[in-house]
Amino acid sequence: MRHLKILEHMSLDGVIQHSADGDPFPHGDWTAPYRTPAGRDAILAAQGETFDLLLGRRTYDIWSGYWPKAPDSPMANRLNAARKYVATHRPESLAWGPFEGLGPDIVEDIRRLKARDGPAIILWGSSTLTSPILEHGLADEMVLAVYPVLLGTGKRLFAEGTPPRCFERVSANVFPSGIVLVSYTSAGPFRGPKG
Repeated sequence: MRHLKILEHMSLDGVIQHSADGDPFPHGDWTAPYRTPAGRDAILAAQGETFDLLLGRRTYDIWSGYWPKAPDSPMANRLNAARKYVATHRPESLAWGPFEGLGPDIVEDIRRLKARDGPAIILWGSSTLTSPILEHGLADEMVLAVYPVLLGTGKRLFAEGTPPRCFERVSANVFPSGIVLVSYTSAGPFRGPKG
């Protein structure tokens, strides 16, 4: 079974939105002051050399406008080479490939993808997919780059109503810029307080 990993940049209060999302957002590219070569290398390592992407339509559209034209780099090369599985009602309008549109039953399509042979599947951005993936126990791992800022507004990784789940910490790295990169593996349904 293929490994599904959620990989995300977020603020201390869970905001993942950036100015490029197309919606009014007052904080611009809030991650920029914290970026370092060491952080970039850690994200590249968390992704791995080869992977497929799972994207919502909005993230796909934003990324397809940037990554195919981005300067040559390990990040651009890996994202451009990855097969993109896209949650969309308009698969005929996809152009940044290789790609495959998911059908109307996203959960079943993700189960089908996980059952196939192939590389790990990485969900970047696409906050609307996170809740159903967690609800149905489809995420094997979460890698969160947590930035030392509170934004107070914006789209959050975990929407209201995200089902309770337990995760176990696999690793944690703290970078001089203040970013904490934490990897968690799924540990099943929420069990409540012990004692």
